[in-house]
Amino acid sequence: MNKTHIYCVPGLAANSKIFKNLKFTKDFYEVHYIEWLVPESIDETIEHYAQRMCEIITEENVILLGVSFGGIMVQEMSKIIHPKKVIIVSSVKNLNELPLRLKVAKATKAYKVVPTKMLTNLEKYIQFFFGSMAKKRLEMYKVYMSMRDEAYLKWAIYNVLHWKQNYNLENIIHIHGTDDGVFPVKHIKDYIKIDGGTHVMIITKASSIVSIIEDQLNK
Repeated sequence: MNKTHIYCVPGLAANSKIFKNLKFTKDFYEVHYIEWLVPESIDETIEHYAQRMCEIITEENVILLGVSFGGIMVQEMSKIIHPKKVIIVSSVKNLNELPLRLKVAKATKAYKVVPTKMLTNLEKYIQFFFGSMAKKRLEMYKVYMSMRDEAYLKWAIYNVLHWKQNYNLENIIHIHGTDDGVFPVKHIKDYIKIDGGTHVMIITKASSIVSIIEDQLNK
């Protein structure tokens, strides 16, 4: 039996450990993990970066699964390799789903005044961008967010705020938690909800996410 290959891209600054609780049916699915690359320069376009990420994929007709900023990235990758399906978790489908806080950061260019040391100090970085909600989960973030390269962090923050996608792509499954504090559900449309799901539900509600994904893929 030919298995369906699922390629997973983690959230901003995160590593593939965030997917450790996803247990897909082994007879039908084979899971692969894509770690973040260091950008070639701060000016590397998200399209070019996505092309480099796609070069890691060796199969055809794959499933792309992305979390948070990884959800944005797999959508950009889908424009290049045309996967069987794109699944985004705790993410956004277009720039209109970004919260006001991030839109203000873009408009005022507040992200430019973040001290360089803060970018590599994970604790201060999380509190600055994600607020008090994230403070309670710092220990968890220390384990799962290991991509602290300064060039990458600057590049990633810029590309979250300046993503140019203004419409929904087709063939997307969007799974979102009702208690997401980073991308509040009130701004999100056309999604499958997980009650009580937070921005880190890929870890805390993995079984529910797997159930939804397998159910959607079997339709």
